[in-house]
Amino acid sequence: MARDRSRSPKAKGSKSGNPVACFDTSEGKFEAEIFLDRVPVTASNFIDLCQTGFYEGVHFHRVIPGFMNQFGCPLAKDPKNKRAGTGGPKDGTFKNLKTGGTERRSNGGNIKDENISKDDNNNNKKKNSNKNNSNSSNNSNNNSNNNNSTTTT
Repeated sequence: MARDRSRSPKAKGSKSGNPVACFDTSEGKFEAEIFLDRVPVTASNFIDLCQTGFYEGVHFHRVIPGFMNQFGCPLAKDPKNKRAGTGGPKDGTFKNLKTGGTERRSNGGNIKDENISKDDNNNNKKKNSNKNNSNSSNNSNNNSNNNNSTTTT
């Protein structure tokens, strides 16, 4: 019998048109926007893994309260496995949902690095440093863009 994939990220879900993933955990439910517009390879890989059931039954293997929750290791299906957090998906291919091209997972399920987002913490550090040097009370330079969307994979 095929598994119900109705909760897998959909093409239209957020106000931006990005997919939204719905997580159903023992601690409750939550949703997360998947930034297909900003990191299409990473987002497409995550969506492919969701739709093929890779994350079914996986436990969060690392939880730091107030900071992050990490999951995605198939070894974490057993919550007591000491190797949880060290595994990954099998090598293979998946469709880039933005370009329609074929992407590859290799060397233990790794995907190519993509740094196409315009977030730049270095610029924010420079702005904050300049602000501190000038003793300005203007808060417009104190915008931090720490959008770490990789904590889920």
